[in-house]
Amino acid sequence: GQGEDVVAGIRTPEDLDTMKRLMPQAYAELVENCDILEAHYKDMMDIEFTVQEERLWMLQCRAGKRTGKGAVKIAVDMVSEGLVDKSTAIKMVEPQHLDQLLHPQFHDPSGYREKVVAKGLPASPGAAVGQVVFTAEEAEAWHAQGKNVILVRTETSPEDVGGMHAAEGILTARGGMTSHAAVVARGWGKCCIAGCSEIRVDENHKVLLIGDMAINEGEWISMNGTTGEVILGKQALAPPALSADLETFMSWADAVRRLKVMANADTPEDAIAARKNGAEGIGLCRTEHMFFGADRIKAVRKMIMAVTTEQRKASLDVLLPYQRSDFEGIFRAMDGLPVTIRLLDPPLHEFLPEGDLDAIVHEVAEETGMKEDVILSQIEKLSEVNPMLGFRGC
Repeated sequence: GQGEDVVAGIRTPEDLDTMKRLMPQAYAELVENCDILEAHYKDMMDIEFTVQEERLWMLQCRAGKRTGKGAVKIAVDMVSEGLVDKSTAIKMVEPQHLDQLLHPQFHDPSGYREKVVAKGLPASPGAAVGQVVFTAEEAEAWHAQGKNVILVRTETSPEDVGGMHAAEGILTARGGMTSHAAVVARGWGKCCIAGCSEIRVDENHKVLLIGDMAINEGEWISMNGTTGEVILGKQALAPPALSADLETFMSWADAVRRLKVMANADTPEDAIAARKNGAEGIGLCRTEHMFFGADRIKAVRKMIMAVTTEQRKASLDVLLPYQRSDFEGIFRAMDGLPVTIRLLDPPLHEFLPEGDLDAIVHEVAEETGMKEDVILSQIEKLSEVNPMLGFRGC
């Protein structure tokens, strides 16, 4: 078949081993031409050719498309072969190629195109596959049973952190690239799609609505956090492709870079992962993230709602061992490298439960044993003009 037939799918081309066996002269000429083109362009080339009456015809060539794993291997191989220097090789690998290597990806992204049902913001890269759940509690419970889940929420709050951690991926109807879900997911390297306005989350009936389609709790969906695509069904995943070539490549980048790379890390586990990935310290340790666990957030609420110094001190005495233990773990993992700690001025919206004011007051009263009118008074006193700035004693 000629070029048009191959492109149209009318003919299936033979593989190169068949050409080597049946047309050794044309094959030898093709290999020679490939070497010439690769040496000239100093890149991996996508080459089109045809053979007519055992004569080789070169049609066209262009820089070949490549996966993240392929890009790193090509760069390392070309340095080994003396075709390019290390500086050129570094520029051959795109940032998105490294994303592919550090996160799970789909085996065949072109294979699911017809199953894409919604698109949101690509808040945290990678791919995830799991069964739909609608609350953080369900995510933790299903995860404990060995199930892979996708946590679907209208938006997430600090109370959802346990379920977010248990989920393979997080999908929200509201929120941007700097929303709670996006920031927390990126910190963990977990797949997240935020601000997916095409979906409607009905938590009461445990159903995800996309147009006329209903996806019930327990049904499988897949997510591409790199593109923001939500996909029906269970798509095949490829694990992160860390390799010796990547280690070699990154050592070249380390030798020429002028910027230090630090991490956002709020727990000892985050700090250990950061060091393994080459971070030279922690640029921001957000102390508020230490208190989102179910056992800790209640003590924080008691501290916020405290009316007297004694009540506040009693709550702080509960929190101190948690925080001390976390800091010890973080400093141990960093082993003398710098750690920048941001202290906490607790914004109410991050630490109080979700819901309307009456529901919030009732829940906090039950947790703390305080009277509802005292809690309401405290909330009014601590009400922030701008929650992003905190109370600041104003």
